[in-house]
Amino acid sequence: MTELPVVTQPGLGVTTTTVTTITQTGGDWSTGLFDFCSDKTVCLVGTMCPACLELNLSHQYGECLCLPLLPGSTFALRVGIREKYKIRGSVCEDWTAVYCCWPFAVCQMVRELKTRIKSQIFQVSTAIESS
Repeated sequence: MTELPVVTQPGLGVTTTTVTTITQTGGDWSTGLFDFCSDKTVCLVGTMCPACLELNLSHQYGECLCLPLLPGSTFALRVGIREKYKIRGSVCEDWTAVYCCWPFAVCQMVRELKTRIKSQIFQVSTAIESS
């Protein structure tokens, strides 16, 4: 008598998890470069300690907190945010914003991430199949 190979293992079943993310993309920056008072907290921190706000920005974007210490990091963050969310603009505009209006650019990027992250919808569903 021959034994058949085991095709499925006995147990509680198979768990499948699906994560769906819907992210708003495209268009312009949600706030203008000089709309710094549209968010009072960002405005206050950006006025008192823009370097602290940039550390927060780096953390929100998922980078190391030491990133703002590197030369050109604010420019890289701005280009990264613009590319990730498909915001209209150019590298030249990013450079001008960062190097001519640094505190305003940092405030704008923080406001943008707040808006974009708030607009994400996460749906997690779990299905259990038992044999």
